[in-house]
Amino acid sequence: MPVTALDPMTALVVIDLQKGITQLATVHPMSDVLDRAAALANAFRQQRLPVVLVNVIGGAPGRTETARPSGERPSDWSELVPELLHQNDDILISKSTWGAFTGTGLDELLKKRGVTNLVLCGVATSIGVESTARQAHELGFNVTIALDAVTDRDLDAHHNSVERIFPRLGETATTSEVIDLLVRR
Repeated sequence: MPVTALDPMTALVVIDLQKGITQLATVHPMSDVLDRAAALANAFRQQRLPVVLVNVIGGAPGRTETARPSGERPSDWSELVPELLHQNDDILISKSTWGAFTGTGLDELLKKRGVTNLVLCGVATSIGVESTARQAHELGFNVTIALDAVTDRDLDAHHNSVERIFPRLGETATTSEVIDLLVRR
């Protein structure tokens, strides 16, 4: 299961680790996911590689069978969690769909920097992370998912993404394996 390599220009993409989402119940402790995402962000910054922090500020239009949350969200709902230690050099992306590429310009931004490989972490495994991984794969990026730095509200959905979908979209590794690969580059 370990990653064989990371490209010289690899970026970290952190999905939806924001105040309104990290308060929801998940199948793995959110504190562990936050700690690992922060460790990844720190390691990428130390290697002077891009860190992309993504938050969601809306939802795609269209009908669904699953009811969407209604009512007013708290004013800080979309703010990134402080554990990520946002830096001035980080790339901030706000999205209104599950995937981080739709309507955000992220593809062009990363390609202008010469990025060819993305490491993904965040929530939810089966929604924002999987959608972004699918889009990245279709856009020609090499994709790596830090499996111990993702979680979901639904255990079956999490396992489906991890066991069936992610191996078809790229490679998987643990946070420590990704950090080891960064240090050895």
